[in-house]
Amino acid sequence: MAERSLKPSWLRWVWRVAALKNGFKDATAYRIEFLFEVLGAAVVPAAIQWVLWYALFKVGGMNEVAGMTYTDMVQYTLVSLLFSQVRGGDHDFELSELIRSGQLSNYLLRPVGVVEFIYIRGVAPKLFIASICLVIGMVLGLFFGFDPMRMFGAMIMALVGNIIHYQIGAALASTGFYWEEAYSVLMVKNMIVSLLSGELIPLNIFPESLQWIWKSTPFYLYVFGPVQYALGRWTHAEFFMQMGIASLWLVAGWLLVKISWGLGMRRYLSLGG
Repeated sequence: MAERSLKPSWLRWVWRVAALKNGFKDATAYRIEFLFEVLGAAVVPAAIQWVLWYALFKVGGMNEVAGMTYTDMVQYTLVSLLFSQVRGGDHDFELSELIRSGQLSNYLLRPVGVVEFIYIRGVAPKLFIASICLVIGMVLGLFFGFDPMRMFGAMIMALVGNIIHYQIGAALASTGFYWEEAYSVLMVKNMIVSLLSGELIPLNIFPESLQWIWKSTPFYLYVFGPVQYALGRWTHAEFFMQMGIASLWLVAGWLLVKISWGLGMRRYLSLGG
């Protein structure tokens, strides 16, 4: 009896590992394309930010913006590259397309739920990128005086942010059960996240009266939070407090996914469109 009850759980873990391997192989099948995709996602935003900081400080003659100098801004931009590559992915768009096309039926009999399966496959390349960024960050930290262990903690926060990002996206993807053009909701979400995650600008640039906007979302945990801790601008106590907040968002995201997909599956007809 004991062996019979343990076997399904064991099989589910084997399936998860296989899905992780499959997702990594799928993402890196075209290695040059994968490399250019990663480099493009890193270089283009960094170049835009550098032009902005150069215009403000070198051309505009400003000395500080929100207490940050030109050096601080460039430092923030460079370190944020290590975490913005871990931030998210398009797994929620894949879920939305599965619902819209009716292909979701092919995933319903797998050993793990479809929401979890899509995430496991999609997170594989992100874990690979995160490990590379972590090594780069820890090595650079030794040369520039950053604490390598802070970089490790910051990367953990970024990975937790990746999970929260997917949970929110998966819950929004469930609108596909009700609306054929659900991808537009995900597009709006991505634009908001780009601004409020700290990927584009440091969030402390926001006026004091408006900082409640980003503080009331989990998005700052994706990029801004990890950068602040890695650069030593958050104390250890602040970091652990923020990780506690991230844990609450994880629980809330899990409940949101369970409820939204539970209600949505009651409407699913597998007709496609």
